[in-house]
Amino acid sequence: MYAVIKTGGKQYRVASGDKIKVEQIAADIGQEITFDQVLALGNGGDLKVGVPLVSGATVKATVVAHGKHEKVRIFKLRRRKHYQKHQGHRQQFTELQIGAIAG
Repeated sequence: MYAVIKTGGKQYRVASGDKIKVEQIAADIGQEITFDQVLALGNGGDLKVGVPLVSGATVKATVVAHGKHEKVRIFKLRRRKHYQKHQGHRQQFTELQIGAIAG
């Protein structure tokens, strides 16, 4: 069984036992989180799509870790103008272990 959930402005296809990295969630390590914004549920060939959400469907996940992604380097250059700008960014994430999918 799998589900499509929405968190942090993005959508993720998850199944029981998966580990995913999502936008940072304010939760402690080991804490259980329940996602109620389930957009679709699938079981083999059977698919239930919500309008916009599947009513009564939930996905439980456990927080495994918090961290930062790899650095994205930004370099801006204007030719012949002697303008250069270096910048970097590391986005924070929360790693989740998907548990039960109910729906």
